[in-house]
Amino acid sequence: MNALIDELKKEYRELPDVPKYLADVQKDIVDNAEDFREAKEGEQVTLFGMPLPQAQAAETALRRYRVNVLIDHNSSNGAPVIYEDNPSYNNLLGRIEHLQQMGVLVTDFTLVKAGALHRANGGYLIIEALKLLQQPFAWEGLKRALRSGEIRTESLGQMLSLISTVSLEPEPIPLNVKVVLVGERLLYYLLHNLDPDFGELFKVVADFEETMESDVEANLVYAQLIASIARKEGLRRFDRTGVARVIEHSSRLAGDAEKLSIEMQKIADLLREADYWAGQTNRNTVNGDDVQRAIDTQQHRSDRLRKRLQEEVQRGTILIDTAGETVGQVNGLSVFQLGNFSFGHPSRITARVRLGTGKVVDIEREVELGGPIHSKGVLILSGFLAGRFVPDKPLSVSASIVFEQSYAGVEGDSASSAELYALLSALAEVPIKQCLAVTGSVNQHGQVQPIGGVNEKIEGFFDICKARGLTGEHGVIIPAANLRHLMLRNEVIEGVETGKFHIYAVETIDEGIEILTGLSAGKRDEMGKFPDGSINQRVERRLTEFAERARAFREGAGEVERQEK
Repeated sequence: MNALIDELKKEYRELPDVPKYLADVQKDIVDNAEDFREAKEGEQVTLFGMPLPQAQAAETALRRYRVNVLIDHNSSNGAPVIYEDNPSYNNLLGRIEHLQQMGVLVTDFTLVKAGALHRANGGYLIIEALKLLQQPFAWEGLKRALRSGEIRTESLGQMLSLISTVSLEPEPIPLNVKVVLVGERLLYYLLHNLDPDFGELFKVVADFEETMESDVEANLVYAQLIASIARKEGLRRFDRTGVARVIEHSSRLAGDAEKLSIEMQKIADLLREADYWAGQTNRNTVNGDDVQRAIDTQQHRSDRLRKRLQEEVQRGTILIDTAGETVGQVNGLSVFQLGNFSFGHPSRITARVRLGTGKVVDIEREVELGGPIHSKGVLILSGFLAGRFVPDKPLSVSASIVFEQSYAGVEGDSASSAELYALLSALAEVPIKQCLAVTGSVNQHGQVQPIGGVNEKIEGFFDICKARGLTGEHGVIIPAANLRHLMLRNEVIEGVETGKFHIYAVETIDEGIEILTGLSAGKRDEMGKFPDGSINQRVERRLTEFAERARAFREGAGEVERQEK
């Protein structure tokens, strides 16, 4: 043994643990030399009293001297970069396997298996945060390894005292790795707030944009990206009309005409489906019509509920007026989100007023169907009324506002301008044109603020009007700040170009109420009065009447009380 062992000791002399191990191997072989003796002819080889073949006996004797190579980087170039798709506790920290022999579970060092941390040691480990948190004990195991700077491979069952099988305790391995957690923003913020160790162990955050600027240079880069995806996926070449339609749809996904979406999974899915439709017509290239057909079919597969709601409107089950004029009633616009598919749908908003104590009642909030943001929008209406009208008198009105035929929760303030229009109409006793629909939030100064989902809201009302027949009077009032977000369907654009449908952009409530009623809103003159016949003058006159009636009522009640005394 001496010559062979000495040769190995010399080769690995720079690693102190290896010569020491080789010396132990040499001593163990000499002490157990009988295990390596070949059996004499006719002699039965046994192990624990059980007969064994000669080859198996030799294999068993030599097994203890094998080298268990956990990780081999001979073929690697540079630091390892490992992505772990299933970050369970064992897959991260390694595991100790067992074999069944003679009815019991046994193990040895050759059954120690490496985990992702072993493979990534000295490099980078990429893990999806949500998958990691879904695995029992994996998150705590990873934190313990990073905090201690070493990998301890332990049997999870042994650690939790679930099994009593004798296992191994391998020496800890020094750990030097950079872990990259990938996940949603919300998950990052939750971990940062709820886990005190998270901010200490994961100190660098990279928050990636979901959109990019849309300009000539960016469109060229996007076209190159489309070509790269097509080549990688083996798709047909996209001509300029196809590329242009994909870029337009990308802006639609971004919800901004000046932005492009960089959610490449959705774009890649669109390219594949457009390629399919090009193949159905036996074309060698994909054009804009193929892309549009792919977009239409994607929508068709998801719009069952949208069609059902539109059907109920046409049948008169859901009451939506698109003609005539009504006092205290306006068409508001809301957005439904179903997975990745969203669509707009009009809702009837009504308001009623009477003498009261200056309170605007949100019926949705009273029955706990309105969310806090929606309730905030309604409360702003009281601030608007108090700040603009009858400054020298108490606000003596009681108003109620409701979304008619709403049987689910209402959230968001995008209908607050529509609610204010209905309230002003009810106070001024001036009818509102039902051929128009309204979206936009409002502040206490009467400024109309931008909202989300403007494209879906416009298209939702357009579809209802188109089904009933466009008359040239139908249209939608939107905040002026939302003009940059418009990326409408081609048929809506054609309706606007031909004058059959209109989109009005307003900056203030006064501009919107003039469009809805056809009357001037009116501004205060030097004497502090609104012009006769204007909307604001009618509202203030009505509120003044309420205030005077309230004063007279209080004085009359006081006189009755004095007489009784």
